[in-house]
Amino acid sequence: MSTYSGVASAWFLRFGAARRATLRLVCFPHAGGGASVFRQWADLVPESIEVIGVQYPGRQNRYGEPVIDDMTVLVDEVVAAVNRELAGPVAFFGHSMGAVVAFEVARRLRGGAPVAVRRLFASAGPAPSARRSLGVHLRDDDGVVAYLRELGGGGAELLENPDIRELTLPMVRGDLRLIETYRYASGEPLTCPVTAIVGDRDHTFTTADARHWVVHTSAGLDVHSLPGGHFYLDDQADRLVPLLVERLLSC
Repeated sequence: MSTYSGVASAWFLRFGAARRATLRLVCFPHAGGGASVFRQWADLVPESIEVIGVQYPGRQNRYGEPVIDDMTVLVDEVVAAVNRELAGPVAFFGHSMGAVVAFEVARRLRGGAPVAVRRLFASAGPAPSARRSLGVHLRDDDGVVAYLRELGGGGAELLENPDIRELTLPMVRGDLRLIETYRYASGEPLTCPVTAIVGDRDHTFTTADARHWVVHTSAGLDVHSLPGGHFYLDDQADRLVPLLVERLLSC
C-alpha cells in the first residue's frame, strides 16, 4: 500500500515500508506522468533500496492543484521537499522531462544538504545543454495529441478517450511548456556518476544523444540500451530495474 513520507507529504509517494533501506531511489516522471508509474519497482529491488516516486502537482492524488509550468519553480519546490523530508544517500532516476528535473534538483543539492546524491539515471532525456524545443506546447490540442501518439506509451492511448483528454490535456500541455521553455544555465558538473539509458527504437534519444550527458558529470558516464521506444520502461521493468540496482550497489 502506498504511503507518503513525512507528515501529509504530497511530493513523495512511497511504495511499502522499506524499513531496512539504506539508499533511496527517487524517481522523476515524464511530462504528463505521475509517481504511480514506478509502483511495481518496489517489488523488484532489494530491501536495502527504497523506491520513491516524485508526484508533480496537477495529477493523480494532486489533481486539484495547479500545474507548475516553470522549471525553476518546480525545482525550488522539490528541493525544499527533499531538504524537509529526506536524509542520507539517494539516487535519482528521471525519465524524459524527469531527467532534466532530476539533474537540476541534484545540482541544487551539492554541499551542505541532508542528502547525498550517489548517481543520476537519465532515461530517454537529452542532456540539459543539448536540449532543443519543438514548440509542442504551442500547438493546438490535436497537435499535442499527435506528438504524444508519435512517442507511444499508454498515456497517448488514453487521450483517445474524449473525457480523459479534456481532463488531462491541460496538465500535459503545462508539463510540455515547462520543459520546452527550460534553458540550461552553465555551471559546475555533478560530482556523482551519470547513467544514461535509451530505448533502442527511440528516435528522440539515441545512444549518440546519451553521450552528451558526459559534460554534466565529473565522475563518469555509462550508457545502456534496452529494447523499445521512448517509453521502453513500460515493458522493460524486469530488465531496467536490475540494471539500476547493479549500478547502485556498485556506488
